[in-house]
Amino acid sequence: MASVTESTRRGSDISAAPTIKNLTHTEILTSEIPSKTFPHFPIEPGLTSPHPATDEDSLGRRLVILGTVLFPLAGLVSAIFIASQYGMVRWLDIAMLVGGWYLTGMGITIGYHRMLTHRSFDTVPLIRGFWTAMGALAVEGSPIDWCMVHRKHHQFSDHEGDPHSPHLHEGGTFNQLMGFWHSHTGWLFNSNWSKIERKKYVPDLLEDKLMVAIDNHYVSWVTASLLIPAAIGGLATILTSGVSITSIAAGAGLGLLWGGLARVCVSHHITWSINSICHIFGSQDYKSSDDSRNNVFFGFVSHGEGWHNNHHAFPTSARHGLKWWQFDLSWVVIRTLEKMGLAWNVKLPSQKQLESRALD
Repeated sequence: MASVTESTRRGSDISAAPTIKNLTHTEILTSEIPSKTFPHFPIEPGLTSPHPATDEDSLGRRLVILGTVLFPLAGLVSAIFIASQYGMVRWLDIAMLVGGWYLTGMGITIGYHRMLTHRSFDTVPLIRGFWTAMGALAVEGSPIDWCMVHRKHHQFSDHEGDPHSPHLHEGGTFNQLMGFWHSHTGWLFNSNWSKIERKKYVPDLLEDKLMVAIDNHYVSWVTASLLIPAAIGGLATILTSGVSITSIAAGAGLGLLWGGLARVCVSHHITWSINSICHIFGSQDYKSSDDSRNNVFFGFVSHGEGWHNNHHAFPTSARHGLKWWQFDLSWVVIRTLEKMGLAWNVKLPSQKQLESRALD
């Protein structure tokens, strides 16, 4: 499982509940390399099936997922069309797109992924809440559900039970393309969310009052993710001369398109590319039990998540770019917090562990 603990390093202890005590080791053991023998996070006894019954698979949920995939894409296409045909785009709109992408993207990489899913570091409640909220604004799912699916991915990575592996289809070009589609977006329409899955994979987060509070108001975060840039766009128009209701509405609309929908679309497909492209294209520097790859392009544009083979070799490492040239913006932020005394129990592999897993 994603967040390896002392209890999961011994097969006889895998049913132990996660505690602060057994999740604060700052050095990663080589036995954290994914194994199909047992899960990599303490789970409830008897909940070991990769396909448990679900209580949240419905037509309504699938329609919501469809809207979540298509509306941001339509927003991006519309924003580009309006800019190219009518020249209606401001530097403010581009700034909201880029700035929002960085903030909410790191909410996923630092907050959802490294802090919550893998427990790669600890921090104060204010920072913990901030990065989780930024992740919620990325519109990639509520924090508890996102972490639940990702921990399941690490338990079964590229094997039966993996929610979004590109390698579970039969051979042939068509099936390979279907595998890519499944790993990139298609998996979202399958049933991966249920109460039993939550209890199995994220018992620690279900006991975290702050995380539950953010999770329970996820729809409000999604709404804010779109309304905030629209409001900024509209208010910015008011500050210009000769404003009218029409110009304010146009400014708000541009803010919604660029800072809202287009930004969400960019963030979505960068994250989904880690599931698809980074399990197919790239290099492997360390031993792992799957086909995860280090992809240079996505290593940079995904705030460090594209060094994906490194991550699967050492899942709880707070640093994914393990070589000097593998820039990892998320690690830079975590390291800065550590230097400021605002992050601790920061997990990193030792030099001996790196050498023992190296493929060179």
